Amino acid sequence: MCDEQQLARWAKQKLSRRTFGAGSLAGAAAACAPMEMGSSTDVRTIAGRQVSFSTSSGTMDGEFFHPETGDHPAVIFWPDIAGIRDAKRQMARRLAGGGYAVLLVNPYYRDVSGEQFSDFATFAANEGFQKVRPWRGKLDAAAIGSDAEAAAGWLSNQSAVDTDARIGTQGYCMGGPFTIWSAAADDRIGAACSFHGGGLVRDGEASPHRMLQDDVRYLIAIAQDDDAEGPEAKTALRNAASAVGTSAEIEVYAGDHGWCVPDSPAYDREAAERAWSRLLATYSAAL
Repeated sequence: MCDEQQLARWAKQKLSRRTFGAGSLAGAAAACAPMEMGSSTDVRTIAGRQVSFSTSSGTMDGEFFHPETGDHPAVIFWPDIAGIRDAKRQMARRLAGGGYAVLLVNPYYRDVSGEQFSDFATFAANEGFQKVRPWRGKLDAAAIGSDAEAAAGWLSNQSAVDTDARIGTQGYCMGGPFTIWSAAADDRIGAACSFHGGGLVRDGEASPHRMLQDDVRYLIAIAQDDDAEGPEAKTALRNAASAVGTSAEIEVYAGDHGWCVPDSPAYDREAAERAWSRLLATYSAAL
């Protein structure tokens, strides 16, 4: 799991934007960028804009990406600890290119709006963890559930959204448990996809593994180093899914924490593409 010690090591090594993401953000961006669907004449043009809407805690902001024409299944996209930035926009745009209406949300809206860190290297080198700690501390199951309901409600009123389809949600690092809390809060959500999520198994009734729903499809992709630290978590998740009777794909990937995110020092293109293919398969089956 991404923590202050990891960030301190990365900052001490003075990792630059260039050295993050397995040595090449350009290559990672290329992996995240494709918009072509089918033949060379069948290319979706992606619209994107900044948005905001009311929640029970204030005004949530985010960015909305979708094909310019038609209506499409909606997705709530929870970023990792470094929040909205270009790496996340790349991922949201790629998903929109696959035929989804993607709401990339700012989980820290109670305190700040918009982008706070240009990339993960900036976050790591500039005491990002300490900066976000008080913002992050407000994001419990109740807060995220309320935010998810507001986001789902906003999406349901957008012309680019197919309101007959259920909504998907995906999250990375701290956003991993947010997906499960989101699905537990709003029955419009039919798929929850967590990638190297932190704290999926914890004490208390609000532990994500205790909040699985029988009518939601789950994809839980676990980092190999997270599994090494807590190998019992995958078993608890599998047992919880079985007890509820839900469809859950729970697997340890050959990548370290952060492997899916293009500007992460742990980015692994091969493992990231495999996770991406499973994401699309999950949404195809559930939405």
